[in-house]
Amino acid sequence: MIKHQSSGFRPIKHGLFDICDGRPVLIGSRCIQCCEHYFPVQKACSACSSTELEQVSLGNSGKLWSWTIQGFMPKSPYRSDVKPEQFVPYGVGYIEMPCGLKVESRIRQNTADQLEIGAFMTSYLEPLYTDEEGMQVSTFAFEINRGES
Repeated sequence: MIKHQSSGFRPIKHGLFDICDGRPVLIGSRCIQCCEHYFPVQKACSACSSTELEQVSLGNSGKLWSWTIQGFMPKSPYRSDVKPEQFVPYGVGYIEMPCGLKVESRIRQNTADQLEIGAFMTSYLEPLYTDEEGMQVSTFAFEINRGES
């Protein structure tokens, strides 16, 4: 894993992901009692009410389960360096991770002819804005990986 600060960016929220081989790897939790998975990390299981959860890697790939196109600039508290006149629509969807958990994410592809349910997706680092200290604040997002299945 690389250190976020030394790599010139910081994650939008600590504990959402780590970086491995240049790609965000999502961090979640799994209930020790019933094996239910969560993202982001949770302290209690909504399925069985257990408080015995462990932190787990959810990976950096999955399959596109559902999608839409975000055709307008998100409202506050969304923060971005993009000005309204520069806004470009982007995909948003649910990615089904290998454990079965569906994670909502921004998607690089942004037209209906590019997106297909079941497509293999891999994570990438999506820059959002530059903070007051000049650090690039980034989040995870997914993109179709046509070379995998």
